[in-house]
Amino acid sequence: MQGETLQEEPQERPSEKKEAFAKYTAKDSVFSTLFRDKKYLMQLYHALHPEDAETTEDALTDITIRNVLTNGIYNDLCFRVGDKVMFLVEQQSSWTMNIIVRVLMYLAQTYHEYFEEQDADLYGSRKVHVPEPELYMIFTGERAGRPETISLSREFFGGKECAIEVKVKVLYGGKGNDIISQYVAFTKVYNEQVKQYKRSRKAVTETIRICKDRDVLREFLAGREKEVISIMMALFDEEKIMRTHVASEKKAASKETARKAAEKMLRDRKITVDEIAEYFSELSVEDIQEIERGMLQTVS
Repeated sequence: MQGETLQEEPQERPSEKKEAFAKYTAKDSVFSTLFRDKKYLMQLYHALHPEDAETTEDALTDITIRNVLTNGIYNDLCFRVGDKVMFLVEQQSSWTMNIIVRVLMYLAQTYHEYFEEQDADLYGSRKVHVPEPELYMIFTGERAGRPETISLSREFFGGKECAIEVKVKVLYGGKGNDIISQYVAFTKVYNEQVKQYKRSRKAVTETIRICKDRDVLREFLAGREKEVISIMMALFDEEKIMRTHVASEKKAASKETARKAAEKMLRDRKITVDEIAEYFSELSVEDIQEIERGMLQTVS
């Protein structure tokens, strides 16, 4: 209409946009995504057992502990080759001997699930079948003379023989162009880009570009570049959300503690309802009214 001006839709200002940054677990995310694909899992198996030319993808079963809906243990990668061998593969960027203990826990859980799946009678007289375990750690940090194998007895019991032993073979990559060496190379490129661009989208996209140029995980990265960028990225707000959640949990716990203490003091006649607010600032008027109603119901 004449004499009126159309109002433009309010535009989101750059300062209002959520800042994207690379996840702290970006390399872990790529590891998990890479080896959930049977094609690359097969390449991993061949890197571990290059002498085996007979095993096919169909023989590989992913049995990684994920615990999506609970807070139980979970590991990086576990797979079985038929019913003969069970592989546990963990990836670490920082050196820790505690990985041996964690692998032991993962192995016990994995065997537990296997025996349940097989409906094995562990209390019967007939010996059950136990897949042979092979335990590995892919270490993506600096090797600096670190060992090829780490063991529970050596690291935790001074080398003495004990009732249980766990040996983990450490893989450092750098031997040819197998999938393990490519993954380790990918992590090193990513670390370099983070040093230059911080944990930004630029660091992620440059990592992908450089790796493709160097023939490092090229097929994997080229075939699902958008997906890889997505799994490596997070919203800046996630950190704020987590801080808020933690603060909220602490506040709720503090309020519950104050509530119980107030109820006890009322029962012991150490304070009156009118004095609750004076002693317990965490409790709101509504909280005090609810406590009062509860006490009255108890009396009646």
